[in-house]
Amino acid sequence: MNGSPLDDRFDNIARAARRSGYDPVLFGYTDQAIDPRTVAADDPRLQTSEGVLPGFRCELDLTRGREAWADWVRSQGYEMPTDPEEGLATESDRPAEVGISAFLTNRFLEWLPAQEEPWFVHLSHLRPHPPFAAAGEWATAYGRSAVDLPIPPSTGLHPLHDFLLSISYFAAPTDEEGQREMRAQYYGMISDVDQQLGRVWQALRESGQWDNTIVVVTSDHGEQLGDHGMVQKMGWFEESFHIPLIIRDPRKSETAGTVVDSFSEAVDVFPTLCEMLQEPVPRQCDGRSLAPFLDGVVPEEWRDAAFWEFDWRFFTAGRSGAQWPEDRRSVGHQLTVRRSGDVGYVQFADGEALVYDLAADPTWRTMLLDPERGWAEARAMLAWRAQHTDRTLTGTFLP
Repeated sequence: MNGSPLDDRFDNIARAARRSGYDPVLFGYTDQAIDPRTVAADDPRLQTSEGVLPGFRCELDLTRGREAWADWVRSQGYEMPTDPEEGLATESDRPAEVGISAFLTNRFLEWLPAQEEPWFVHLSHLRPHPPFAAAGEWATAYGRSAVDLPIPPSTGLHPLHDFLLSISYFAAPTDEEGQREMRAQYYGMISDVDQQLGRVWQALRESGQWDNTIVVVTSDHGEQLGDHGMVQKMGWFEESFHIPLIIRDPRKSETAGTVVDSFSEAVDVFPTLCEMLQEPVPRQCDGRSLAPFLDGVVPEEWRDAAFWEFDWRFFTAGRSGAQWPEDRRSVGHQLTVRRSGDVGYVQFADGEALVYDLAADPTWRTMLLDPERGWAEARAMLAWRAQHTDRTLTGTFLP
């Protein structure tokens, strides 16, 4: 969750790349709150969740605001609100050529020709992301009447679902016109970023780097986009957690275009890149390298489900922990999901559980009525928990 400090003892891809001889460069933002144990109490970085992942060097810093973009838009002769966040909400009023996605891509393309050594770049686009206002012509690229409508909420909502819908920031429009407009704008933002990535691919081809550059396209979260009545990334539904992952390794051309149906998780990206960099995979990693799939091989023992977690204690009483351990009101405000091929199992920290029959209803609105299947999912969740405890000193024995 944005705002949760990142434990500094953890390794990460920027540090691994630096050990491998690269100078990891960031264009955009990473949203990593600094570990407060590593800095003085008056360090200004403790006042923001929008920090930079340790190991990266910022070439374009959009972590604490979008002022660099806003200033550039003004320099191009366009009006821009004083607050760049308001500028995002009015992107539809200006040409896509001065949108934030084009700006970030421009800066990377200006930087690229000067590189004389192997490089490692995190090109972090904000879009697609609320506010729902696609840049320029992309705002009208999708006809509203042709846009699909979201999945409506089910009846008998769980209290957390009901609570999230009560917060205007997370509640989607309830009228059809508003829903179609929101989704059309989101699809426009996707197409805008897709065009920007096309500019990057073309620059790599023209500079002769396309055939020796590994490309990974993914996202940090999904978007409810009106499904189940919500927007943003809230709750337990897979719309918030199901993300794209495309890996292109030019050395593996024989499997290019392959679609992998096996479950993967965001935690697989780090060990995959470690293997590509010929760096040891840290013991901290819960994920596994996806490199075998790039060779067209499905590992013999691979996961049969994907897991994700959601923590909403920051909304609740006792969230500061000031009266710990007597005040434990917030500890039950978290959940973990196990998503297998045909079951969605949601385990709440207060002991409650929801079990969805995805074979009968892939929209997550029909409960599984077989108690034995539900118990099997609970056992699988317990096993996953036991197998993913801290491994920092596991296997170390002192005489």
